[in-house]
Amino acid sequence: MTPLIVSLVLFLTGADAFWRLPCRGRIGVGRIDPLVDFGAVGEHAHALHGGNNFDFSSTYDDLLKSNCTSCQVTEDKSVYWTPALYFQADDGKMTMVEQAGGMLVYYLLFGEKVKAFPAHFQMIAGDGLRRNFTLPVPDPPKSEWSGDQITESALRQKAVGFNCLDYKKNPEPTLFRHFLPDKAYLDANCHDGVRFELMFPSCWSGKVDSADHMSHVAYPDQVMTGNCPKGYDQRLISMLYEIIWETNAFAGQGGRFVLANGDPTGYGLHGDFIAGWDEAFLQQAVDTCDAVSGRVEDCPVFAGHLQSEDQQRQCLATMPSELNGEDCKGPRDGLPGAVAIQSGPEPARRHRAAAAADSSPVPAAPAAPAAASSSSTTMPTLSYTPAVPTAAPESSSIGSSILTPQLLVLATPQPSSLSSSLLVVSSSSASSSSSISNTTPATTPAPSALATDDSFIGTSYYTEGDTVVEVMIVKKLETVTASASAPPVVVTVTDDSGTDVVTATATTTIVPASQAYKAKRDVKQHLAHHHQYLHRRSGRPHQHQAAAHAHVH
Repeated sequence: MTPLIVSLVLFLTGADAFWRLPCRGRIGVGRIDPLVDFGAVGEHAHALHGGNNFDFSSTYDDLLKSNCTSCQVTEDKSVYWTPALYFQADDGKMTMVEQAGGMLVYYLLFGEKVKAFPAHFQMIAGDGLRRNFTLPVPDPPKSEWSGDQITESALRQKAVGFNCLDYKKNPEPTLFRHFLPDKAYLDANCHDGVRFELMFPSCWSGKVDSADHMSHVAYPDQVMTGNCPKGYDQRLISMLYEIIWETNAFAGQGGRFVLANGDPTGYGLHGDFIAGWDEAFLQQAVDTCDAVSGRVEDCPVFAGHLQSEDQQRQCLATMPSELNGEDCKGPRDGLPGAVAIQSGPEPARRHRAAAAADSSPVPAAPAAPAAASSSSTTMPTLSYTPAVPTAAPESSSIGSSILTPQLLVLATPQPSSLSSSLLVVSSSSASSSSSISNTTPATTPAPSALATDDSFIGTSYYTEGDTVVEVMIVKKLETVTASASAPPVVVTVTDDSGTDVVTATATTTIVPASQAYKAKRDVKQHLAHHHQYLHRRSGRPHQHQAAAHAHVH
């Protein structure tokens, strides 16, 4: 009996637990930013989520006095905000792009002895003035990151992502692309919008804040995971923002997309966070929430502290009187605050915020160039290469990563009365990728080399009928020895009552033992939480349904 290396689907351990905090509501859109513009009208408009006691000078103590939150866990009065996204038509008129489903905030428990955000903790991720990308495109494999690749500046640039969504195709990995594609590319490829992704630093100096609201924290050397720099040896919760913007609503219209801070490139995407948790409560969640489903419902600490989507959407902040009458949604002339559009590549100049609402007409911003609905900055264009191809390759090599968007194989179960699906992942790598029509911009090939980091998390989407399944993927490294005649792995999806509803046979990739040295511990194991929700269609709400749980027999 010849030993063989077989990739199997395994359960995740408590160390890989996480939860995903839905913030279906939005407390408002406005020029409020107490971290950058404390006590004054903010420079640009933000989409605001979280506790509703929020204004120009809000602090931790103020947030705890909020009487509601637009997020699902009622004990969380934190505020999470990012610049709003606008569509600038050819005539210069600005219209705010709508969000699909609000915001998702991932609370990831990477590292050892993870600490809760302490009282009065706050931070900023990203750089609102950045208008270029100074690193190789696409990202090299993480195993090759060193030197200039792991400086704080480099890691901050790589912590920004723009995920092109098309639910009829297989998905792109998280943080794969670090710029906002131009409108021609969006129209041709991103038929379900763009998911903005922003990873926050998780290495901590022990201070709750710093003068720039960034220097008290740092990124691990692989952005999400890895080693912390000297002086930042404590690990906080690893936090990731995700927002889907419905750019597809403007398909076929002439114009371009611009962030509220005057950035048409996306390089200046940034986010702010002021903690509003009771520290002891949050630490209890960190220490005891060992579910790998990602559902807040599966964390016992949150029992009795959850609210419905309708309740989340009903929570609103009272806008300061200085902003009364300011129209942040449009159509309008120019960006709120009359922010100038600056394409770079040199850093943008900070715009001085208007002292009050700009309800009176302002000069129209220059119209977007008709021939090129993007900025004047030369921007790379990554092809729409799926993270999960629909067929396995004929040959394979061990050692894949979800950062390489050709590597995973999707095994679809037989149709069932329950709209649920199962991800079964092989360690094979594929050489093929989706092709783009000749009408799309010139493309740069997607990453082809392999990364060897472990514990990396990425999010993916795929469809089954009219249901879109969002998948959180965690990579585990394991080598399993089996015989050539070993039976296939049978995986069953059950509903929350434990009833088997879907059964699928996993196809495994088998490599002769003579090649096992190539694998080392690089066999990738993935298990996903299966959070299903209806594809947002015109006029229909973005609804979430019950999750399914995968069990291996």
